[in-house]
Amino acid sequence: MKFGLFSMNAYACSFPERAVRIAQLAEATGFESLWAGEHVVLPDPRTPESRMAPEERILDPVVMLTYLAAHTQRVLLGTGIIILPQRNPLVLAKELASLDELSGGRLLCGVGVGYVESEMRAIGVPFAERGARTDEYLDAMRAIWTQQKPAYHGQFVSFEGVQTHPQRNIPIVIGGHTPAAYRRAVLQGTGWYGFALDLSYTARCMAALQKALKQYERPLSLGELEISVTPSIPLTKAIVQQFADLGVHRLILMPPTHLDVSQLEAYITHIGETIIRQA
Repeated sequence: MKFGLFSMNAYACSFPERAVRIAQLAEATGFESLWAGEHVVLPDPRTPESRMAPEERILDPVVMLTYLAAHTQRVLLGTGIIILPQRNPLVLAKELASLDELSGGRLLCGVGVGYVESEMRAIGVPFAERGARTDEYLDAMRAIWTQQKPAYHGQFVSFEGVQTHPQRNIPIVIGGHTPAAYRRAVLQGTGWYGFALDLSYTARCMAALQKALKQYERPLSLGELEISVTPSIPLTKAIVQQFADLGVHRLILMPPTHLDVSQLEAYITHIGETIIRQA
């Protein structure tokens, strides 16, 4: 089992000096990866589907992970997740390729379709188009990253006769708990990411992923589908083993959001001593 740390661009870690302290401690403690989520804007007043209050701080994940890349050595850097339909795919592809280059190939690009309609509306993306845009943007990004003569023509993005370097074949992690997300993970992802899941929900997601693996032909170039989960329950060695038995490869831990930096350091140290080093 590998262990990641979530919220590296929010709450206590939304302040740069604190984020560096936490990132370096997590790397030294044995965390395999650091993860940063995304909300460009938050609804005000807060709506039922929003996980964050409008006054809570959250920095751009690509910017924050680039900053943390300069202050760490080995730990992987994951976007968990970027709301892909809100982004221009070629601009995002350039930003992510730059981050991967600067970090020495440590990027895991997690993407999802988003779930807060007011955020989409403010950015100017029709909520009903988010799935179709995500499918096209993934194809377009893969084309610009890997093709000798990049070209893509779709409903929402179209280009040819252009180049961008550096080109990087960045791992794509698909987030979401829907049939469409499972399809994307099978057809386009090196991994799948489930957020805030207990063991029972994880088991249902794994069953749905197995169904999708039988329904769709997974490209051989993608290899085995790596499973990441942010657990919604406290961890013990026994719970970690149960997640592993379900087929989970990585647990991305989300600390309580109210912790200050000293409490967060204590949390990371405790996880390292009681979970990671004994896993």
